Amino acid sequence: MSNLELNRSAPLLEVQHLRKTFGGRGGKPGPIVAVDDISFSLEPGECLAVVGESGSGKSTLARTLLRLVDADSGRVLYHGKDLLKVTHSEMQRQRRFLQMVFQDPYASLHPRRNVAQLISEPWEVHDGIVEKSSRKDRIEALLAEVNLPEHFISYYPNQMSGGQRQRVAIARALALEPKILILDEPVSALDVSVQAQVIKVLMSLQERRGLAYIFISHDLPLVRLVAHKVAVMNRGQFVETGATEEIFSNPRHEYTKSLLASSPSAGEFENAQRT
Repeated sequence: MSNLELNRSAPLLEVQHLRKTFGGRGGKPGPIVAVDDISFSLEPGECLAVVGESGSGKSTLARTLLRLVDADSGRVLYHGKDLLKVTHSEMQRQRRFLQMVFQDPYASLHPRRNVAQLISEPWEVHDGIVEKSSRKDRIEALLAEVNLPEHFISYYPNQMSGGQRQRVAIARALALEPKILILDEPVSALDVSVQAQVIKVLMSLQERRGLAYIFISHDLPLVRLVAHKVAVMNRGQFVETGATEEIFSNPRHEYTKSLLASSPSAGEFENAQRT
């Protein structure tokens, strides 16, 4: 877990009674409740892990927070402003401060754009953040932050490994100086040793920048290492929330107990992280 001392003065993000349903699929009757009355808060510098099995609603929650899918009801307050009520143009401006890193780095990076184009793309959407004359230097600085050498600036996605691509995706998310990163299974597609490299980058960035993370994962040993608090999600609901060590050492809900019982030891990841 990060040793960053958290700022307890005010939540950076407050989510209140968020709900999202979908119509029936595959001939099944609807609605399907993907996110069911979810509430939580996130403070500057804090990492909240959302854990649960596939289909529990974790990724839908992430996308609903950013209005990549529309919520049915609830509130998402960033610095007190309800993101569910702002205009689409205002939401685009607010997304500068809430960035997402997806599970598959190859799918999230345009294959015909090199690293310089990929990282500078957000500056085309959010004009005026970095002057064109300064962009090369800024890209090289971002690459250094994710432990990639400056010559990667000319690389294309197919010239990089999965871990390198994911670090480019992180650098692109950082280009807009966000306050929150929503990390949707950011290392699950990578080998354990490569996972450790990417996690080291994320933890270092959090320390230096004071970033807040919403870390979505089904990997409980990894969550125990990186998160300050944990929300256990099942069938669209948070069935248990609490400080990370409390959840792991004294789980109360039967679903949490079953997740922990079926989880592998953290030893393999911890050993990889030390290398």
